[in-house]
Amino acid sequence: MSRGAWQVALARRIGVAWLIAGFVFLYLPIVALVLYSFNASPLPTTWGGFTLEWYRKLLRDEEVLNGLRLSLQIAFFTACGSVVLGTMAAFALVKYRRFTGRTAFSGMVNAPLVMPEVIVGLSLLLMLVSVQRTLGFPERGAMTIWLGHLLLGMAYATVVIQARLRDLNPQLEEAAMDLGARPWQVFYLVTLPMISQALLSAWLLTFTISLDDVVLSAFLSGPGSTTLPLVIFSRARLGLDSSINAVATVIVVIVALGVAAASYLIARQERQRLLDMAAAQRG
Repeated sequence: MSRGAWQVALARRIGVAWLIAGFVFLYLPIVALVLYSFNASPLPTTWGGFTLEWYRKLLRDEEVLNGLRLSLQIAFFTACGSVVLGTMAAFALVKYRRFTGRTAFSGMVNAPLVMPEVIVGLSLLLMLVSVQRTLGFPERGAMTIWLGHLLLGMAYATVVIQARLRDLNPQLEEAAMDLGARPWQVFYLVTLPMISQALLSAWLLTFTISLDDVVLSAFLSGPGSTTLPLVIFSRARLGLDSSINAVATVIVVIVALGVAAASYLIARQERQRLLDMAAAQRG
């Protein structure tokens, strides 16, 4: 083997080794967490045999179940609202390059991405308290948590959807308008299907961000509106048991199923798009 070929092979092996090490560093803690959710020992870090007792205990833990239910509800509505608002913001920034206040609007949309969450949470708390004193609502609870998560999620959704809109071929929309389609028809029949994968990605991203948020939820929660991350955080200060591992495993399974379903849908849409292009070329 020549010196150049040996160097290339060595570089390839080092690259593969770094890749494997990165995956192990990222996913080994998750695998360990899932395994220890079946741990019979009351200590979450000491293996004492296999058991399903923590899952049975989880089904009887009303505080955790209520927190999980509330977190899933808020995350679902946050993801839906973030995709809608993010699409509108991204469409305005990409399609309309010049309008009064564009720089300020872009800055406000991207501000939650670079601003510390503790500052965002404190600002929202002060604003909502002032509004409540003036108007009498909203009370701190699920609604205020949703508003805070929506503010953060919209910024992430806008970035994802904006990147997809910039890559679209504007000639497709122009061709639809030349054929007599109205602007709203162009959006629903041409633009929306082409950015559907970005919409799905933004939905999953904002759902996950909302589901595990602690800082904003801590500032904006009220009596009877404790999300699951807040429950876990409060129990961590008193000492954890393996029931928390069981809760985390349930969340991992929910997110993994969502990602798998989204990947399947995206792959199927891509295959269908390629088939349609091939059929159009043959026709």
